[in-house]
Amino acid sequence: MDRRSLLRTAAVAGSTAALGGSLWRTAAVAAPAQPGAGPYGPPGPADANGIRLPAGFTSTVIARTGRKVGSTGYTWHPAPDGGACFATEDGGWIYVSNSEVSPGGGAGAVRFGAGGDITGAHRILDGTRRNCAGGSTPWDTWLSCEETDRGAVYETDPRGREAARRRPAMGLFKHEAAAADPVREAVYLTEDEPDGCLYRFRPSTWGALSAGRLEVLTMGSGTSGPVGWSAVPDPAARRTRTRHQVAAAKHFDGGEGCHYAAGHCWFTSKGDNRVWQLDCAANTLDLVYDDDLVRQGEDAPLSGVDNITGSASGDLFVAEDGGNMEICLITPQAVVAPFLRVEGQSGSEITGPAFSPDGKRLYFSSQRGVGGRSSDGITYEVSGPFRGR
Repeated sequence: MDRRSLLRTAAVAGSTAALGGSLWRTAAVAAPAQPGAGPYGPPGPADANGIRLPAGFTSTVIARTGRKVGSTGYTWHPAPDGGACFATEDGGWIYVSNSEVSPGGGAGAVRFGAGGDITGAHRILDGTRRNCAGGSTPWDTWLSCEETDRGAVYETDPRGREAARRRPAMGLFKHEAAAADPVREAVYLTEDEPDGCLYRFRPSTWGALSAGRLEVLTMGSGTSGPVGWSAVPDPAARRTRTRHQVAAAKHFDGGEGCHYAAGHCWFTSKGDNRVWQLDCAANTLDLVYDDDLVRQGEDAPLSGVDNITGSASGDLFVAEDGGNMEICLITPQAVVAPFLRVEGQSGSEITGPAFSPDGKRLYFSSQRGVGGRSSDGITYEVSGPFRGR
């Protein structure tokens, strides 16, 4: 949005930007994460919502596709996907959620009061296609990404007060997720293709995404080491797809979720079940998790890696697309363990994990719910003793 909006919301947005990553500030990853005991213990028996949670945690359904949200007049959208939370001036917050359908797409939002009660719901984006993931910005906007050939990024207002803006300067490709780096004034972007790339958009003016330089990560063979960045000659991909314009570009097998905190950008690639860590200052890349590198004799707890977010403790929470419908966590000590499991919804996927600004509640969706259709989506809230800093 405009610079006025940036200044107006900066103080509020700071509360969400501070969450997560604080314990990952040490150097490169020594080795990919291995299975172990999670900090919350194993998921227990399924609750009334079919969610298996550790002791002390509870789940609530906040929205279902095709039904009114709470006592509001807003009908929740189909195929809920990527999401994020935004603090509000009254001490509450807004959870935004994409809709991964075409035609239709777009995004909606649920507003919560300071006590966590639903106080409203509204639409923030219409007329787009297959809005999959995205990311928040430090100036309190939601970047909703189209997962289509030559798809675009749309910058939206979570409060629904300002019109959404298409941001073609950020490239036209099969977008997945976005993560903003306020220190280097860049936005990292993943691409959901078998030979997708990781991009970095550097706006001409930080806080304004209408113009800037789109770059692609470059690297030799291997899974760790130094990286570089090269300009994408034609972000609009008029003749050649962005991922094929730079010969030295590093390719990733199905780029998915993306999360920034404390100088690092973590992103996932679903095709090979990997979680990557980019040290944004040092410009180095490492593997945080690879299911092929789990110790012999151990079962890989995390598969179908997809959306990713972080908590105040630095734990990464990774949602599964398929697998056994779990959200797994990866601790800064390189332990990977299941946090929760959704039972009876094997035809779905987990999407949109995001923490409330105070870090006490985790939101996520089962995109296709029990019935396995876009019209069966369910969005949940989990509360409990999440670790702080």
